[in-house]
Amino acid sequence: MTALLNSLEARDTAFVLHPYTNASQHLKDGPMVIAKGEGVYVIDNDGNRYIEALGGLFCASLGFSEARLVDAAYRQMKELPFYHSFGGKSHETAIELAERLIKLSPVPMSKVFFANSGSEANDTAMKLVWYYHNAIGKPEKKKIISRQRAYHGVTIASASLTGLANNHRDFDLPIDRILHTDCPEFYRYGHEGETEEEFASRCAASLEQLILKEGPETIGGFFAEPLMASGGCIVPPATYYEKIQAILSRYDILLVADEVICGFGRLGTMFGSESFGMKPDIITMAKQLSAAYQPISAVMINGRVHEAVVAESQKIGTFGHGFTYSGHPVATAVALETLKIYEERDILGHVNSVIPLFQRRLHELRDHPLVGDVRGRGMIGTLELVRDKATKEAFKPTDGVAIYAGKRAQAHGVITRALGDNFSFCPPLIMTEAEIDDMFDRSTKALDETYDWAKTSNLI
Repeated sequence: MTALLNSLEARDTAFVLHPYTNASQHLKDGPMVIAKGEGVYVIDNDGNRYIEALGGLFCASLGFSEARLVDAAYRQMKELPFYHSFGGKSHETAIELAERLIKLSPVPMSKVFFANSGSEANDTAMKLVWYYHNAIGKPEKKKIISRQRAYHGVTIASASLTGLANNHRDFDLPIDRILHTDCPEFYRYGHEGETEEEFASRCAASLEQLILKEGPETIGGFFAEPLMASGGCIVPPATYYEKIQAILSRYDILLVADEVICGFGRLGTMFGSESFGMKPDIITMAKQLSAAYQPISAVMINGRVHEAVVAESQKIGTFGHGFTYSGHPVATAVALETLKIYEERDILGHVNSVIPLFQRRLHELRDHPLVGDVRGRGMIGTLELVRDKATKEAFKPTDGVAIYAGKRAQAHGVITRALGDNFSFCPPLIMTEAEIDDMFDRSTKALDETYDWAKTSNLI
């Protein structure tokens, strides 16, 4: 009993408040303690081995035991463990990383600002939209449009951009000046007999109606993930971005591409914007920038945004924004080494070689009796679980079917995450074809067991 009371599990329950966790249930169940990582696997405190099918949190692109990233952090810790970027100070790895990112950018960009998380990057991008419009003499152009079911972070500002109810409920969010337009998920929101292109046109028309209702002179920016990952792996319908960008251009609205999940190879291109023909003014990124080995994010801005920043900071006397750890030497050194690995090992080439198998195994599950829709692109995908395939009737949130499926997957050695009724996959980019097959074989068993449980529980 003494050992149990002093275990890591007991101490966690006593002292840790967990993100995205039912705090009440956690007091009863306790944590799953992860002790070690090897390649695409993690190992818990009891020695059980799991395929990490969500890449941690859409981020561990190079797996959990990349020695070069460990060495890069160690070398930098010995050389310069910390310095800041305030007041014009700099250091080598931040400079090299910024230069490399500008060269990798899918569209011409001018400068890079470093932060520590995707939330901070999107928070920064919001402030830059406001700062920009003050600088160019359009102080009323401050409202920002996001989309229903979007995910842009959890700070007060970025959580307001996020279009998921549980990120707003009882947090008194969203703040004002944040608007949400239609979610471009064809499966749920397309009309009967409507083509994808017609649905895209309707989404674009709805956006334009919102802009006209609010007043184009008040709308400053539009935030979009190339592919909406946390909202359920929502792949935009054909011609969607072409039509959306035409409207943004018509009303002089900045486009911010949130590449926090899509960036650095996830969709088979270096940036998700390339996959969908996006031409953003601002790009935010994090997660796979350092393969999750260090917390770091970045915001890239184009020339016209930078010129406005220069003019306004000259007027004020400073660009009054930044974080203590912006461009942290260890984080930038690890991110720089990550980009070198991507290039030297041709990670994009590997990803594109395994995408056909990944997507085939994913889409084969469309015939499963629990699966209503299958969505995916590159090395990310989701299965939307439904009560009735023919009518698309969803389960009640209290049914917890996707949560149960996740638990059964874990019992079979696969860690994923239930996002609403979505059973999702976003594994490390280094995953082999054999590991992909293994992941889907185990997950299929979990789905079969979930279906049997749902039947015996009278949920279907």
